[in-house]
Amino acid sequence: LGKEQQPWPLLSLPCCLAGAVACWREEGRVAVWLRVPILQSRVVAVAASQGFAFHHAEQGSSTLTLWLGEGPSRLPGYATHQLGVAGAVLDESTGKVLVIQDRNRTLNAWKFPGGLSNPGEDIGDTAVREVFEETGIKSEFKSILSIRQQHEHPGAFGKSDMYIICRLEPSSFNISFCQQECLRCEWMDLGELARTKHATPITSSVAKLLLYGYREGFDKIDITMREFPAVYTGLFYKLYHRELPESYRNIT
Repeated sequence: LGKEQQPWPLLSLPCCLAGAVACWREEGRVAVWLRVPILQSRVVAVAASQGFAFHHAEQGSSTLTLWLGEGPSRLPGYATHQLGVAGAVLDESTGKVLVIQDRNRTLNAWKFPGGLSNPGEDIGDTAVREVFEETGIKSEFKSILSIRQQHEHPGAFGKSDMYIICRLEPSSFNISFCQQECLRCEWMDLGELARTKHATPITSSVAKLLLYGYREGFDKIDITMREFPAVYTGLFYKLYHRELPESYRNIT
């Protein structure tokens, strides 16, 4: 909001901010991020009167947001770690896998559909939900294929990012993709995806892994899930690992 070294006078802030918000709406802006240094915290009350809400705060500043788009806000929540989940939906009868191209990216590379996990949402559930929201394809979680860890991620406000790709089995096949998020969506031959140069690096790597499992057996690549009761009464947790032989599972 202005230059930090030359803050607007407090008395003129409401009019200036109201005019700016009106201008942003006319320009078709979807959202506004407002960073307020702690020594200028008086701006927060003015911003709140224009519909801004807190997003997060750190030692030296707070960040507010204003959603200007249609419907409920689609801005991501704030956390120390961000969890993204994608679904590699493989039709074993045809050897084809579901891929998309993002509409809002400068590089139109093929990738698996996915997005951020909601609070309290299991990894597999996120993959199934995101695939359906982006492509209209219904699916079932089968396993985890890979986990990427990245720090100081620009898309996670400089925090750490975990990105998990799951293997999913489709239960529907007619694509009806989200026009707002996706530029293209199709069933692509898995071998073609593994070889194409028009895929993101992680998509290319996981496609090769998935192709290996498709040809040699998914037991060689799958990280499966089992649910166990937690020490807290009534709660459960999910444990993900390579499948054990029955003789080892039943050791007492």
